[in-house]
Amino acid sequence: MKVLFLTHSFNSLTQRLFAELTARGHEVSVEFDIADAVSEEAVALWQPDLILAPFLKRAIPASIWRHHLCWVVHPGIVGDRGPSALDWAIQEGENEWGVTVLQAEAEMDAGPIWATASFPMRRARKASLYRQEVTEASVTAVLSALERLKRGEKPTPLHEWPNARGRLRPLMKQADRAIDWQNDDMQTVLRKIDAADGFPGVADSLLGHACHLYDAWPETRLKGEPGAVIARRETALCRATVDGAVWIGHVKRAGGIKLPATVTFAREAAGVPELPLAGWWSADHATWQDIRYEEDGAVGFLHFDFYNGAMSTRQCERLREAFLWATARPTRVIVLMGGRDFWSNGIHLNLIEHAASPADESWANINAIDDLAEALIRCESHLTVAALSGNAGAGGCFLARACDEVWVRDGVVLNPHYKNMGNLFGSEFWTYLLPPRVGSEGAAAIMRHRLPMLAYAAVECGFYDAVLPAPTFGDEVARRAAALAQDFAARIAAKRARRAADEARKPLAAYRAEELAQMRRNFYGFDPSYHVARWHFVAKTPHSWTPRHLARHRM
Repeated sequence: MKVLFLTHSFNSLTQRLFAELTARGHEVSVEFDIADAVSEEAVALWQPDLILAPFLKRAIPASIWRHHLCWVVHPGIVGDRGPSALDWAIQEGENEWGVTVLQAEAEMDAGPIWATASFPMRRARKASLYRQEVTEASVTAVLSALERLKRGEKPTPLHEWPNARGRLRPLMKQADRAIDWQNDDMQTVLRKIDAADGFPGVADSLLGHACHLYDAWPETRLKGEPGAVIARRETALCRATVDGAVWIGHVKRAGGIKLPATVTFAREAAGVPELPLAGWWSADHATWQDIRYEEDGAVGFLHFDFYNGAMSTRQCERLREAFLWATARPTRVIVLMGGRDFWSNGIHLNLIEHAASPADESWANINAIDDLAEALIRCESHLTVAALSGNAGAGGCFLARACDEVWVRDGVVLNPHYKNMGNLFGSEFWTYLLPPRVGSEGAAAIMRHRLPMLAYAAVECGFYDAVLPAPTFGDEVARRAAALAQDFAARIAAKRARRAADEARKPLAAYRAEELAQMRRNFYGFDPSYHVARWHFVAKTPHSWTPRHLARHRM
């Protein structure tokens, strides 16, 4: 089928559906919902059999849905209507939620039902639920709806759907999200911040300044006067509730950008007690820890959960330090687990934008992540594995490839390219790591493609090594890592020999120098494309046009 995606942006859900439908042979083109006239023009140019709206912030105009089959992917159960479906579900503590594919009609979210899929709710940020459960349910529901369409079936009117318990709910406003620090317990505070995470955040004040709160984590050991900031650690500030505390990882001040809390309030929080953890060992989830280490026999597991997958200069340095520490442990295999939602998305664009000199901070950040990648490549004491349970993009994709093995969860979306960020050349030793895996032409295609790649496609082309099933991902990683440890002697000998041969052929330092020469031009050269693209990305400026690599109908 010819399918037109009408969407607010090319977000994670849109990317996943785009890749899934393309892989099944559908011709997919994308148009950003900028104005009715622009959308109408896209429909006229593409002449689609189906218009799919995976992520919209307003209704599809009647000039389109009256004349074309239009499906809306709504992140709510059957009968749920309104723009804050997931927000209400989280804040009200729903135990089960779902996704509904419905046909666009005059009343928003009230058209006939083509398919639905449900999932159990977990305690998590809205953005995390969206990238995980909502995305998986959306793929299931859209594919089911396509099967129904193929069989010639008709959708079910909402009033005929059995046991539909959803209802019309309004846009959630800041008054609905407001935290009462003197009365709300820890779980209530977490639900409110979770329900607003990603966007719009919870309007509040911190250390005497108005701001929006994001990225909350529970703290069960520390206590203090409700509402008071009682501790700081790395990027986060700890604020007491009536029965415990929460760590606030990120904030956004009026007119500013989203940043780590300790960066935004560096001066104000200078007198707050700093509570570093004793070491890298797991804190048994009683407190917030962005880098933690666990061990099972001959296998060490290094977890690093950085907000939105962005890795600052200091985070790269700390993760390298943790990795080198792990190599001194009496183990044979080190598995880099990343976080649940993201493994890594490369350098930290928000902190770069915030820096006094974005060019200097870009340079520091790329060198820090290169130092980490080089430590992985040069490691000859252990076998290393990157286990991607979450998405990865740009430098994060190649940082993973610096490990000996890369295992990726089925359903993960990868964006192994840099050019969308102002034609960045990229580093992380991709010129050394990628061509031997996919060939020179394959490497050029990946870097030029600019489109998302599903896990199985990454393995099929040779970029990554194995796709593991989502439901048993953690167990399968542990089993495979233990098997590597059993086959250690032969594998480590082959690894050392291969590294020595590569170094003799062309030193690793030469690859790094060549890549960084290109990156220096991106950061300090006459072409400002990278700085302009970064600013638009960080500022979340509205789209004024759809990139041509997505809008096939405009090629």
